This record gives sequence, C-alpha cells and structure tokens, in this order.
Amino acid sequence: MKKNIIFVVNPISGDLDKSELIEIVEEFATVNHITLEVFETTGKNDLNKIKALYNEFLPERIIVAGGDGTIKMVAEAMEEYDIIIGILPAGSANGLSVDLNLPAGIEENLKVAFLNHYIEIDMICINGKKSIHLSDLGLNANLVKNYEQSDVRGFWGYALQAFTTLTESEEPFMATISANNKTVEHEARMIVIANSQKYGTGVVINPNGAMNDGKFELVILKSLDLLLIGKIITGNMPIDSDDVVIISTDKATIKTDYPVNFQIDGEYCGAQTDLEIHILHKQMKMAVP
Repeated sequence: MKKNIIFVVNPISGDLDKSELIEIVEEFATVNHITLEVFETTGKNDLNKIKALYNEFLPERIIVAGGDGTIKMVAEAMEEYDIIIGILPAGSANGLSVDLNLPAGIEENLKVAFLNHYIEIDMICINGKKSIHLSDLGLNANLVKNYEQSDVRGFWGYALQAFTTLTESEEPFMATISANNKTVEHEARMIVIANSQKYGTGVVINPNGAMNDGKFELVILKSLDLLLIGKIITGNMPIDSDDVVIISTDKATIKTDYPVNFQIDGEYCGAQTDLEIHILHKQMKMAVP
C-alpha cells in the first residue's frame, strides 16, 4: 500500500535552484512506493494552503526543503495535526538540521526524512509567534535585518553583512529579565532565546541546550569584543565568563530600555522593547538519524 507524503519546497531559499532536488525526491518516492504531492511556496498564504493540502491528502509525513523559516512555517501549519516532519536542508540558515545532526549527503537525508523514526521537540512562543530554533535581540538580529535588505544571498551574503553589522554596532541596551521568580538587569549586546545549541554555521551559543526538555535558555552576551566573538565562532562558548549569563527556564519576560532589533529563526521581526516568552513542550515530531 502506497504512503501519502507532502513535499514542501521553498524555491528561493539559500539562493539555490531546487529543480534538480525535486527530481531526486520524486525518483526516491517512486522507488519507495510513495505517493508524493509537491508544493512550492510563494510567500502568499502558504500556511493555509499547506493545511488544505493536508486535509485533502491526509499524509503520513510532510517533508520540507528550505531553511529554518520554512520549517517553522510548516510546523505552524501542522500544529493541530499528529504528523512527522522531515527536513532536507536547503536554506541560507539550516540551524535546526545542524542541531538534529542530519547527514550531509542527499541520499542519507532522504532516508532519514522519509523513512526514519522521530523525536518530539519543543517550540517557543514569543509574543504569540512560534520559534523552533534560535531567536535573538541585538547584534545577530541586526545582521538578519541587513541580510534581508541586501541583494547578496547564501554564505557570502551573510559574511558581507556580518562585517557590516560588526563595524556599525550600536550601543549596548539594558534588559530587565524576569524568570524563575527572579528579576535581574543586564547590559547586553545580544540576548539569545535558545531552544537548541547551535546556529546554522555550527557556532555553539547554548552548550547545554536540549530541544525536548521543556525548557529554553536565555543566553545574555554582555560584551561582544573580538576575543569573545572569536571564542564563540570557534565553538568554545565561554559559559563561565563574566560576559556571558545563561538562564534556563520555561517562561520569561524581557524589557529593554529602547527598541532593539529582534529576529525569530532567521526572520526579522522589527525592533522590540517587550517580549513575553514561554515553552510549548513536545509540539513537533521531527525525523532524525
């Protein structure tokens, strides 16, 4: 008996042509007796269209080819349904796939996405919006904003904007954070709201994070001098540094003294002064190696 699977493709993610990938996936589906419905996102009402496709085809899985933003959108579309989500990393930012330790090769990835077992992972709700991976206030959100406004995509687009963002860095902001029945104040360059450990580049920002423990971490980076940036980029997150504070919790609020740029899973969400954050435990079933 054939399985029904929906394949969601973001055709512009990562500045990569997806036509060859679609052909490879269709061939894999044929060989494995899978009925495949391909849906290419347009950025217009995709979430509701995917819901409608689910109700029409009642698939066993939904496979996503795109970056973290596309995966998040599909997860939101499927949050009312009991379905496994598989990932074929194909975005500018593939942080979730890095944290799930997905294989580098397409053949291995296809087997994981279509056929492997799954784990249940958490999501984070921030001001009513969902996050599956890493969100942040400050320096990295500035980078995401600059990247979205630039014409250069992919790795070099990020590299160019990283240089621009660091050289144009703003003054630190003051953050009042309430969590675990305590309220603290910190001067910060960046605050990460982390459901996992790594950015898509492989940089470890939250060494003790887990995606299924019912908690998230607030990683407060007070100073971002070149030495600290170098340590983070090389994967040596200095968790005992006076410049880094990590708070593990299931809910929190953050208030800043002026509007600070904010991003969720690689999507710029404007400048914010108030964030209300809480965990959504075991919200998604994700296929893993």
